[in-house]
Amino acid sequence: MNLSGQSVAAAWRFYKLAPADVLVVHDDLDLPVGQLRLRPTGSAGGHKGLADVIRHLGTDEVPRLRIGIGKVHRDATVEYVLSRFEPDERPAIAAALPTAADAAEAWLARGMEAAMNEFNRRAKGGASDDAPPQGEPS
Repeated sequence: MNLSGQSVAAAWRFYKLAPADVLVVHDDLDLPVGQLRLRPTGSAGGHKGLADVIRHLGTDEVPRLRIGIGKVHRDATVEYVLSRFEPDERPAIAAALPTAADAAEAWLARGMEAAMNEFNRRAKGGASDDAPPQGEPS
């Protein structure tokens, strides 16, 4: 995963795409488990795989869809990222994955701004069991 820029750049060159035509979907430690966040550009924010994509494409003007996996102490990051989700986290991730696919389709069909407006809403009071799933009306 940390070397994913090589594969992304190969596909990017083969299909002769602009960086803005590539949606990078990745995990994010800064979001609660299962929360989605679309961004049109930005830094890698410490994500090594995204940093490799940015390095290989030569720009940070790459759209991304972040899927929250929850926060952990920096010393335990690698172990945490590579571990399985806890049983109480699995429903949030199970709900987030089809919603992430919907967000990617919305980005493709209607553009980043429309997709962000639909999918970047935060549940009131943070992620909770009684909050509507990402992308569904409150």
